[in-house]
Amino acid sequence: MKKLSLLLFTSILLNCNGNAQQKEVSAATYKITKTEAEWKAQLTDLQYRVLREAGTERPFTSPLNKNEEPGIYVCAACETPLFKSEYKFDSGTGWPSFDREIKGNVAFSTDYDLGYARTEEHCATCGGHLGHVFNDGPKNTTGKRHCINGAALEFVKSE
Repeated sequence: MKKLSLLLFTSILLNCNGNAQQKEVSAATYKITKTEAEWKAQLTDLQYRVLREAGTERPFTSPLNKNEEPGIYVCAACETPLFKSEYKFDSGTGWPSFDREIKGNVAFSTDYDLGYARTEEHCATCGGHLGHVFNDGPKNTTGKRHCINGAALEFVKSE
């Protein structure tokens, strides 16, 4: 009986964490909201999976991973400027990585999808899932590594 009670209690706690996360990134919080049908019509299949379903693209598949041109990385869903090219560095992970975001344009939440807490990043304008931030970035700057799905970004080259 004690094991059953413990199992039930643990299940309730895990469900509370999941529900709290959903409320934290509710669509009502963002300036740009669309129906799922509208997002599907606007985005590619991969962009939809990453931005709207919090998917992850395969590492080393994004052409933006090795991009070294000067410019701005914007949200692929709403064109909000998210990262400057001078913030980008090669982390060797296979995803575009930045040591900082453009302040105010990226929102953060807690993700428990892998069974432990991670800091998830979203576009602050449309709520699109971007990736995660870790504390293993360049020590000579911020120490942060914003590990971002290239499918969530579009690059605007500086003129």
